[in-house]
Amino acid sequence: MSKKKTENISVFALGGVGEIGKNMYVVELDDDIFVIDAGLMFPGDEMLGIDIVIPDITYLKENKDRVRAIFITHGHEDHIGGLSYVLRDLKHVPVYGTKLTLGLIELKLKEAGLLKEVDLRLIDAKTKLTIADHFITFFRVNHSIPDCVGVCIQTSQGAIVHTGDFKFDYTPVDGKQSDFNKLAAIGQRGVLALLSDSTNAERPGQTGSESIVGAELNDVIYQAEGRVIVASFASNVHRLQQVFAAAEANDRKVAVVGRSMVNIVEVAQKLNYLRFKPKTLVELSQVNRLPDNKVVILTTGSQGEPMAALTRMARNAHKQVNIRLNDTVVIAATPIPGNEKSVSKTIDLLFRSGANVIYNQRKVHVSGHGSAEELKLMLNLVKPKYFLPIHGEYRMQMAHSKLAEQVGVKSNNIFIVEKGDVVEFTGRKARMSRKVPAGNVLIDGIGVGDVGNIVLRDRRLLSQDGVVLCVVTLNRKQKKLISGPELISRGFVYMRESEEMISEANRIVTKQIEKSLQAGSDWTELKSNIRERLSVFLFEQTKRRPMILPIIMEI
Repeated sequence: MSKKKTENISVFALGGVGEIGKNMYVVELDDDIFVIDAGLMFPGDEMLGIDIVIPDITYLKENKDRVRAIFITHGHEDHIGGLSYVLRDLKHVPVYGTKLTLGLIELKLKEAGLLKEVDLRLIDAKTKLTIADHFITFFRVNHSIPDCVGVCIQTSQGAIVHTGDFKFDYTPVDGKQSDFNKLAAIGQRGVLALLSDSTNAERPGQTGSESIVGAELNDVIYQAEGRVIVASFASNVHRLQQVFAAAEANDRKVAVVGRSMVNIVEVAQKLNYLRFKPKTLVELSQVNRLPDNKVVILTTGSQGEPMAALTRMARNAHKQVNIRLNDTVVIAATPIPGNEKSVSKTIDLLFRSGANVIYNQRKVHVSGHGSAEELKLMLNLVKPKYFLPIHGEYRMQMAHSKLAEQVGVKSNNIFIVEKGDVVEFTGRKARMSRKVPAGNVLIDGIGVGDVGNIVLRDRRLLSQDGVVLCVVTLNRKQKKLISGPELISRGFVYMRESEEMISEANRIVTKQIEKSLQAGSDWTELKSNIRERLSVFLFEQTKRRPMILPIIMEI
């Protein structure tokens, strides 16, 4: 138990609730703040031009002297992808993670130029920490990447338990099962609140074992007559191990494509989480010298990302490898919600290129998240008084709350939180209290947070009806139009086929300028008048509303 009394406990999410990805959770004990995970989320279709999305950490920045530690549960992007941005403002805060997790974090920090400035601290499932008089332990869970842990923070009112991403795999690839005994012991000592992964709460039954995939991959590679190209999440190290094992069993060499895949294979092999014979891995340049039935290519692009290696291969746009007749392509992942369209397009391209594509019809992928029966087992082991379903869209949180009620958690003790909602615990009683700043910070190129709703609105307008520039040159003293107006269209109409409309638009703008000059309008008012008059005319003619930008040059 804590050495000091902790009367004021607050728990809230800065990301990872009401959405898939961007996981970041905060436990506040008196004056001490502990952060669990710092992930990213990939942008939706409406976020035009945005590269990634990270949590808004305004609250942490405002209270940075109180932040004692950041605990990372595992090495997936939705849990570590925002860390290099967060640590720009919280460099003094130690980051705790398991060996593989820290290895993947080091890659990120090295790219960001922060590696030498950050305090990384190694833990494992047996580690016990005392930070600012608070006792913290960890427990092993199964997921689709090795070295995953959950977090248990002891308080005077009972433990706060965060499961991390988990499923209960009875035959895991690495032979390391979840810490059932430790979870039961934590439950026996008393758990105030459980924060648990909701991703598969809507799926009945139990998620299949990762070991099923290994046998299926082996069968696919055995039957393939030509090259086998396997697309997977780069960070799914268990899946990568199964690909190498299946390749070796069928006397094939493995080449790796995609920067993130190359980096992770290198780190996982170095840390002994990925094991294969030295001669199994070959350079991509060697592939064309080998017979097709001796080749496996491991690549990124399982989510249909436009610039990922698999999509470029399907379009015959990759520098070194392109899809050809008799190739077998295995999509060893399921689409992240929102990516279904891009994945379907990529699969269609692959079929058009002559490949045999294996995706949903065979067990070449199982989820890393527990289904309904596993979520109920976690609740029964931990026996929390209060429950916060996290890590999922709202419907998943709702489904998880129903499962909790089925195993005996009172409905009044379940909190379905939005980002920024603070649940406070006093005297083992919980209530929803204040709200802290929370939301999305958009990353576009090197810009962090400089693209907001107004910029996105402008991008949407430009993408819908295009832009029309109206360029005029004026003599202010003489109140004369010297040249123009000249209309320039981009994405609105094809100028050569719309000469009559453009001529009429020029006449209307000229008339409006003369009228405004005679009335003594300033340049701001003049621009507004041009924009308004031109907008009305173009809508009447085309039923479109392009963005109109008047440009006035004065002599």
